[in-house]
Amino acid sequence: MAFLIQNTQNRDGAAIQAKLDELVRTSAAHNRYIGIERLTEEELEDLHLRCAQRAEAEEEQKAKRAADKAHEDADQKATRAADRVAGALD
Repeated sequence: MAFLIQNTQNRDGAAIQAKLDELVRTSAAHNRYIGIERLTEEELEDLHLRCAQRAEAEEEQKAKRAADKAHEDADQKATRAADRVAGALD
């Protein structure tokens, strides 16, 4: 019975992996992720760390862009306010 359950789980896992590989292949994701289930534990850990570092760097870039945009908007508002004051004084 245990062999039957394990065999079914292995087939299900292989089917899910094939579906995921196809999604990766047809999307904007990198094809290098296809077949990573065959990597060693050390290689998987290294890949996980690199992905986490990239995600963190992207979040930092997103925050920096948001801060730059807010600063730019504030500068534009200040300029418009100064122009209105200068126009009122004329």
